[in-house]
Amino acid sequence: MKILIVGAGQVGYFLSDRLSREGHEVTLVDRSEEKIEHTQDRLNVLGVTGNGASAEVLEQAGIATTDIFIAVTDLDEVNILACLLAREYKVATRVARTKSIEYTGSRAVLSKEKLGIDLLINPEDAVAEELVQIACSSGAFDVAEFAEGQVQFLGYRIGEENPLCDLTLTELGELRGIYRFVIVAIGRGDETIIPCGDDVIQSGDKIYLFAHQKDLPSIQYMLHPGNEEKRRNRRVFILGGGNIGKQIAGSLEKQSEVKLIDKDEQRCLKLAGELEKTVVLKAEGSDIETLKDEGLEGADVFIAVTEKDETNILTCLLARQQGVRRTLALVSQPELLDLASDLGIDACISPRLAAASTILRFVRRGEIISLAAIEGSNSEVLEIEVKPETGILDIPLKELHFPRGAIIGAIVRGQDYEIPSGESRLKAGDRVVIFTLPESLPKVERFFT
Repeated sequence: MKILIVGAGQVGYFLSDRLSREGHEVTLVDRSEEKIEHTQDRLNVLGVTGNGASAEVLEQAGIATTDIFIAVTDLDEVNILACLLAREYKVATRVARTKSIEYTGSRAVLSKEKLGIDLLINPEDAVAEELVQIACSSGAFDVAEFAEGQVQFLGYRIGEENPLCDLTLTELGELRGIYRFVIVAIGRGDETIIPCGDDVIQSGDKIYLFAHQKDLPSIQYMLHPGNEEKRRNRRVFILGGGNIGKQIAGSLEKQSEVKLIDKDEQRCLKLAGELEKTVVLKAEGSDIETLKDEGLEGADVFIAVTEKDETNILTCLLARQQGVRRTLALVSQPELLDLASDLGIDACISPRLAAASTILRFVRRGEIISLAAIEGSNSEVLEIEVKPETGILDIPLKELHFPRGAIIGAIVRGQDYEIPSGESRLKAGDRVVIFTLPESLPKVERFFT
C-alpha cells in the first residue's frame, strides 16, 4: 500500500519505521528539512519538505495515489486540515492525531464523522488507559488485553530473587498444571528472543507472557510471593493534574485511596470540584516531607504524569526511597525510556507508543482485531480472527509452517481458552493472539489469509 504520513516527530518516525519495514511505500512530509534528511538517512522512505496542510505540497508527495493518509504533527489544526484535503483527493483511509477535547469529547461540535476522518486519536486518552491497567496489575511493567479482556499480555522484570530465575522453559512447562500461562518472548539487553525449551530465564531479563484473566491472581502470586498489593484499599499517589492525571484519578478512585498532587492552585481547585473521592493536594512533587505527611511512605503506587520527563523520573526515584511499592512514569523521550527502567522505575509509558498502536491497527488488514506495540523493541502483539476460507483449519499446528520469529500465545474459542501445543487445531471463528517480531509480521498476516 501507499501510505502518506504528515509529521516527522516521534509518532511519525515510529510509524514510518514500522510500515516501511513491512514493505509499504511510505512518504513522509514535514516542515523541517533536518528531520526529513534524518529520516531518509535511516529509513526506506521518501521525504518531502513542506507544509502538510498545503495542497501543493501534498500533490508533490503523491496524495492523488495514496491509500492511507496519517496526520500526526504537533498541531491539531494542521492535522485536521490535512485530513480534509485528503478527503478531497478521495484517499480511502484518513487518520489524525489531536490533543484537544474539542474534537474528541462527548460535546464535540466537530466530531470525526463530521470531519470525514476515520480515526481521530488522542494520545492522552490512550496513555491514561494503559497506566490504569498497569497500576491495577501486580508487578507488571507492560499490560495489554485481548479477546474482550479474556486474554492478558503481561511483561515482568526478572530479579535474582524471582522464582523463575535460572529455570529453563522446559522446566516452566511442568508448572502449567498449576499455572496456565505461556512465555512468548524474553527481552535480554537489546535483543528480543522467541524462546525454545532449552532457553534459561536470567536475572535482568524481561519476560512476556500470555495468561487467561481468571488465572492472573495465581500467576502474580507465583511471580511475587507475599505481595500484598491486591488488598482493596490501596494507596495511590498521582503527580500531575493535567488531563492524564485527572483521567487516572477518576478511574482509580472507585477502588483505591487516591491522592492527586499538582503545584498549580487554580488547577487543584478545579480538580477538587470534578473528582468525587480523590484528595487533591497543592504541592511540588519533590516536596517529600509534605507527601510523607500525607502517607507516601509505604504507599502501593506512585504515578508521575507531569509534562516533564525529568520530573517524572526523579519523583519516582524519590518515591521509591520512601518505600513505595511500585512507581510508574510518563516518559516521552525515547532515549530516556531505557534509562528510567535501569534506574528501577517499574513501568515507563510512552505517548508515541500509545498513539502508534492505535494507528497501526487501522493500517493492518481486516483480519486483525487488535494490536499492541511493545515498548523497547519492534515487536507487536496481534489478535487475529480465523476466517472460514483459510486453508489452515483442523490441521495440527505442528504440521503447519508457522512463520519463524512469531509464536501463538493463546487460542480463544467462545468462552474457552487454550494455551496451544503442537496438537492444537484452529477452527473458523477462533481468535488467535500472536507475539511477532517485525520482520515476521507480513508472513503472519499471509498465514491467516
